[in-house]
Amino acid sequence: MKEPAIVLHSGGQDSTTCLVWALKKFKKIHVISFDYGQRHKTELSAAGAIAKKLGLPHKTIKLPVIKELTKNALTDKTIKITAGKNFPSTFVDGRNALFLNVAAIYAKQKGIKNLVTGVCQTDYSGYPDCREDFIRSMQKTLSLAMDFPFKIHTPLMFLTKAESVKLMGKLGRLDLLKYTHTCYEGMRPACGKCPACKLRLKGFKEAGIIDPIPYN
Repeated sequence: MKEPAIVLHSGGQDSTTCLVWALKKFKKIHVISFDYGQRHKTELSAAGAIAKKLGLPHKTIKLPVIKELTKNALTDKTIKITAGKNFPSTFVDGRNALFLNVAAIYAKQKGIKNLVTGVCQTDYSGYPDCREDFIRSMQKTLSLAMDFPFKIHTPLMFLTKAESVKLMGKLGRLDLLKYTHTCYEGMRPACGKCPACKLRLKGFKEAGIIDPIPYN
């Protein structure tokens, strides 16, 4: 496409894969990350480092309101990371909706209609805001709210973690995954025990590729 795009980048495996995918699809890429009072800053450091390696403009937007409004394991270290009864304790109410809303506001100021995010319905870990129905609804809502033809791209929506690893291989940038951060605990080396680490390790194992990051 001869158009620019905004990539929502957490510094993790999925958003980095989407970033590389977007570089192949769009003319110019702007990278944005969100500081929402998360459990650790490791992922933000990873996002900045990856954007720098790719020579891309990177902006971090602060959204402290999330921590003020919600109680969850990603914004409160006193809450244990568990599967939970209805949702995992790591589910942050309204997070992806707010991220996309803010990203759309930022994008419109630049006249950019394409938003790229790494949400995935296949391995969505119980997060309702990672489903396609939500994304399509959000796309329509944002377009109506700002009278602007936004398009939300979700290249990983129906891929398993193994398939997303293989996609990065096809894109020729598996090397970038060693700079990504996934661990919910914010540990480097990664803990290897939290749900995020387990899902990542499972994906690499099923893909037959060695995960380049170190684990405890």
